[in-house]
Parts: sequence; C-alpha cells; structure tokens
Amino acid sequence: TASSTRLAIDSTGAVTMPLQPAFSVANAGTQYGSGINLNTQNYIGFDTETFDQNADFASNTFTAPVTGRYQFNALIRVNSLDTSATFYQLVINTSNRLYYTTVDPNFSSDLSYFNFNFSILADMDASDTTSVYIYQQGGSQQTTVTGGNDIRFSGYLVA
Repeated sequence: TASSTRLAIDSTGAVTMPLQPAFSVANAGTQYGSGINLNTQNYIGFDTETFDQNADFASNTFTAPVTGRYQFNALIRVNSLDTSATFYQLVINTSNRLYYTTVDPNFSSDLSYFNFNFSILADMDASDTTSVYIYQQGGSQQTTVTGGNDIRFSGYLVA
C-alpha cells in the first residue's frame, strides 16, 4: 500500500504485519532507591526500548492506536519485600480499568527479592493509555524496584 508493506505472507505461509502495535521495554536502573512510597501509586519508569513497533510507547505509557484487545505483560522485581506490609499490588493501569495481582507478604522474614509477574488481555479504545505501578499498603518504606532484565513491560494488539 503506497510503497509500504502492511501485510507480508512468505512462502511458508508465515504472516507478518510490520505496523501491528507491539512493544517491549525495560529499565536499566534501580527505582525508588529509598523505598517505594507507602499507600500510594508508585509508577514504574522504562528507559530502554527493546522494540516499539508502530511507535506507540512513549513517556512510560503505551497509547492504543486503534480500538481492540491488547495483551500486556509485566515483570517487576523488588528488593527488600517487607513482611509487615498488609499487601503489595502490581497494577496494569488502563484508561478503562485497573488490572492487578495482589501479594500478602506473610513470610517468616523479609525477602531479599521477589518477582511480580502479571499478564492480562485488556479491552482498549483508540487513544486509551496504559502504564504500570506498584502499591504497598502499610509496613516500612524499604522496598526498591530493581533494574536490568528483572523489570520488563510488553504488549501487543491481539484482535
């Protein structure tokens, strides 16, 4: 279409769509070095794009270019998980609703590290946005968000 490939089917039948919205981002450094703030939304920053097909991810936020169903995946590693906290939540925040996973840190002692892994299929309208935050209810302000391969956020248009 207009000298641009919108859909390609190779000889094996594999289909690629080079403008299909898809992204994968990470963060190289530790965030909230003094500990995440208690009882509030602590948004996660992403400074490294592995890829951003269709350029829909900017300023730590994905913006849906079209209405559809989007698969989102988040992996966030925290250090110094506080067992005195009431709970932790990893939240994928979209314009339409919040999706979250909750952890009750009822462990025998504080954990040196803990991985939050979360995936969701979300309904989004064109121009809706999504971002990721972590929430800690109660306890001590000691939990940090690590960087490198332990912090990732990805998504793509499914249908």
